Amino acid sequence: MYLEADTDNSLLNNDISLPEKMDMPDPHFPIKLHQIEWKKPDSLLFPPHWHEHLEFLYVVSGTMEVACGSTVIQAVPGDMVVINSNELHQGMCLSPDLFYYALIAHPSILHSSSADAAETKFIVPIAQNRLIIRNHIRSNDAVNACMLTIVKEMKENGFGYELAIKSELYRLLTLLLRSHVETVLTKDEFDERMKNVKRFEPVFRYIDQHYMEELPVEELAAIASLSRYHFSRLFKELSGRTITEYITAIRLNKADYLLRNTAQTVSEIASACGFNDIYYFSKTFKKYKHLAPSELRRGN
Repeated sequence: MYLEADTDNSLLNNDISLPEKMDMPDPHFPIKLHQIEWKKPDSLLFPPHWHEHLEFLYVVSGTMEVACGSTVIQAVPGDMVVINSNELHQGMCLSPDLFYYALIAHPSILHSSSADAAETKFIVPIAQNRLIIRNHIRSNDAVNACMLTIVKEMKENGFGYELAIKSELYRLLTLLLRSHVETVLTKDEFDERMKNVKRFEPVFRYIDQHYMEELPVEELAAIASLSRYHFSRLFKELSGRTITEYITAIRLNKADYLLRNTAQTVSEIASACGFNDIYYFSKTFKKYKHLAPSELRRGN
């Protein structure tokens, strides 16, 4: 078990596979903790992706925005964001003092050796994404105490920490299931959800690889083998944004990285990120990032 700190924008340099492959320090005890400190407001924390693991984000200081499917959350200190299995999510830093923990666990860590009531009623539906927990848990002392106990156990790595962590995970899920269940899906509803997730995987990958080009809706809809209307509706349902909003966000996040980390001119960066008009680029960048590209460049 280990604690890992992420302090750069290296994710932006790599194509993210959807779904994301998740390595674990101990495959026989599949849980890990990241301790993340971020000092760049209005910058991308992690790009859109999903994985079969459960993920819990706990904000210690600062503010972050997390989009989970169609739900957009602004999380402040004391808040927890729950990311369900196979749920599309992405994150933005909104303040210069963001510090949070990210706990990632594979549902198999909770499985019993026999099909008891807890296994069949709760653990299997959670693992299959049929029992969906509400994404935003605001300042819940009992939930937060579980999270911080797990953090402490993983940091100290003392004798019996596996038992302590597993017991706290069960307690955390019990608290969430009692008060924060969003939806219980039937098997047919779950199958339909997963079909859409897999159908849109090549679409998100195509956008990430071709964001600098014109991306007509008809072209993207054809990748998913859907009509324009059904494509647009399902795209917003999965990502929480319209197609235009999503592509604009991808382009602006790429531009943000280039402004901070390269010597290219603002005009060159605008062109490289799919903006043919530098004035429109500057206006759009300032609208979403709350400062002009030239101001960001001077600040770095």
